[in-house]
Order: sequence, then structure tokens, then C-alpha cells
Amino acid sequence: MWQQLLEGARQTSSLELVSLATGVAYALLAVRRLRWCWLFGAVSSIVLIYLAWQARLPMQAALQVFYVLMAGYGFVSWSRRSGSAPVAVARGTVRGNVVLLLAVIGLGVTLAPWVAAYTEAAWPRIDTAVTVASIVATWLTARARLESWAYWIVIDLISIGLYVAQGLLFVALLYLIYAGIAVAGWIAWRRQ
Repeated sequence: MWQQLLEGARQTSSLELVSLATGVAYALLAVRRLRWCWLFGAVSSIVLIYLAWQARLPMQAALQVFYVLMAGYGFVSWSRRSGSAPVAVARGTVRGNVVLLLAVIGLGVTLAPWVAAYTEAAWPRIDTAVTVASIVATWLTARARLESWAYWIVIDLISIGLYVAQGLLFVALLYLIYAGIAVAGWIAWRRQ
């Protein structure tokens, strides 16, 4: 197994490294609640569109397209709300979060069979579940909601396995770093 991982790491492209660097910059700036995070996130996602497509993860590729669009929304939203100062953190209600979680589960269960039937997805159910949850988490992040970090912790941990299984080791490393940053984000934003 380790031999395969090392061989996969040797085959990793420079594009993964670009995505890794800009993705980490995005997450660190997001923890600090600085609007410039969205620009780095857009660059990372543009690279990941190509990488996910090549790895036969169509829902992840589509998710990255969504991330690019949300980067624009997030930048404008955070700029309006705070100018150059860090954006203020908000919290959702328990009821609202339960509704969101049920929507994620329902949509994931509904879309996964379609993805399995009509695409060549390597992991259609996991790919779909992560995509749907990531859409919600991105929207929560753009709204500067504390609970976005809880979503990201779970999403990142699942994504690590998904990308390792497809041989994208630096992308898996990126998601491991994201998971650590998500924990730090939760702590930092909760203090607000």
C-alpha cells in the first residue's frame, strides 16, 4: 500500500501543488475573516476542476465550478459587510441547522443514484454526498456562519479518503490541512 502511495506521489502534477498552496492560503485567510480568501479559493478551485475531472470525480469537478462562482459571491458579500475589516460572525438556529442537514441528506440520497447511472463516477454516493454538503457549507461560509466550520471538518475528513482512493495525494493532503484549519476556524470564529 505504501509503495502505491509513494508511486502516486511521484506522478502528482504541479497543478496539485498550485491548488494546495492557494487552497491553504484561502483557508487561513478565511479563518482570519479576510475577504481576500475568496480570490485564493477561486484559483484553487479552477485548478481542482481539471484535476477532479481527470480523476473521474464529476461531482467534485462540478462542485469546484460552484466554488469559483461562490468565491465571487463571497468576496462581494464580505466586502459589503465589513469593508477592509474582518467580517462579523453569525450563528444559525438549531432548527435552521437541522433543516439544512436534512436537506443535505435528502438531496444526497436523491442525486446519488442519478450520478451512479449517468456518469462514470468512481465513487458516486460519496462524491454526491460531499458535493451537496459542500454547497451548503460554502453558502454558510459566505454568510460568515459559525456552523460552516463543523460542516467543513466532516467534509474534509471524508474527502481525504476520496482523493487518496483516486491517487490525488497532494489534494488529499490539502483536505487534511483543511480539516486542521477548519478546527482552528471553529475555535477562532466561536470566540467572536
